[in-house]
Amino acid sequence: MKTAHSSDILQLWRDYRSEVLFGLVLVLINGASTYLSQFIDDYKFDVLFTPMFNIATSVVAISSAWLIFRHTEGIRLRRIWGYVLLAWGIGDLAYLICYLVAPLQVMNMGAEHLSVHELLIGNLLGWVMVLYPTETLRPGWLTPKTIAWQLLPMIALVFLDYIVPLNLWPLIALYPYALLVITLMHIRAYRVWCENNYSSMDNIDVQWIIRYCIMLLIIGANYVYICSGHGHARGFTQQWFVIFMLIYGTDQILFRKNPWQEQSDSSDFNGLSVEQSDSADGLADEASQSEYVRVLESWMEQQKPYLRQDFQLMDLREILPMNRTYLSQFINDSYGCTFYQFVNRYRIEEAKHLLRKSPERKLEDIADACGFSSRISFTRTFTQETGLSPREWGKGKK
Repeated sequence: MKTAHSSDILQLWRDYRSEVLFGLVLVLINGASTYLSQFIDDYKFDVLFTPMFNIATSVVAISSAWLIFRHTEGIRLRRIWGYVLLAWGIGDLAYLICYLVAPLQVMNMGAEHLSVHELLIGNLLGWVMVLYPTETLRPGWLTPKTIAWQLLPMIALVFLDYIVPLNLWPLIALYPYALLVITLMHIRAYRVWCENNYSSMDNIDVQWIIRYCIMLLIIGANYVYICSGHGHARGFTQQWFVIFMLIYGTDQILFRKNPWQEQSDSSDFNGLSVEQSDSADGLADEASQSEYVRVLESWMEQQKPYLRQDFQLMDLREILPMNRTYLSQFINDSYGCTFYQFVNRYRIEEAKHLLRKSPERKLEDIADACGFSSRISFTRTFTQETGLSPREWGKGKK
């Protein structure tokens, strides 16, 4: 039990290490910024620390881009993030060169609130960070055209701020929040699509996207706060946030499994709605559908493909002559559940058999034998399906 408990803790650390580090960095950055600002005046910050931060950001961005491009593995999301990092690094280098050649003051640390230039820089950062979950939730949706449409309102607000005698900085500062809300609206469709195509959701955790967006909201709230105040503590805070989020995004992309990397074409997700089509075209008549059910259930019982952890919807094409859309619709219509739920029913029945046969067997071994990727995943799924933990269910069957 001690080993299992240690294994659970290790797994939780792997799943949440970035978020824990984020919380620690958030506290340390705000504390250090407030403390150091007492000893550094605006002039020293502009002359000494601003170039140092720009150099640090450029080094982090360009080195991270180099790392990403070395490990793209054909994943579009990684290429997009690599280009974002490269653009960010080159932009900071360009700013640094302009600053050294002809002093260019972009961050006026003594101002009562940020200028439209500063707001635009902050908005670009927020928009860049939203690209990551957007491409994850809607693979292939990001194109030059959609990117231009996203940037257009931001540019229009900055332009209006110049020509209209109104203070538009709150709208400018809050614009990335609107993009984030739009992104979050696609989470349910993403979850349903994943459940209709994969037998395991361990590496397709929607919660990490929510956690990532919460981090952006926290950073955005901090940004809006410093926009309305003054003092160069905000400079320390925001510069460190930039560096940390670039590192965090790189860590997420490199070390979280991308569900799309096994797909040769993710375009069939585009335009997908949560509701399946009412059309039965492609499923033939009722007699054929009943035959498909018989063939599928016979194959599942005899071959037991669900024991493989990498079992997915497209593997059904081995016995059923349908494309991805109709395979998903066939499972939904015939069994009233997603492919993920359909497979887990077989896995849970297999687990029950093993628990009855070998009640002393370790849960890790049972989980692995039934096709689950971890003990945590097995216990969670079993409890959801039966209302009891595996051990509780096993005791009741003695």
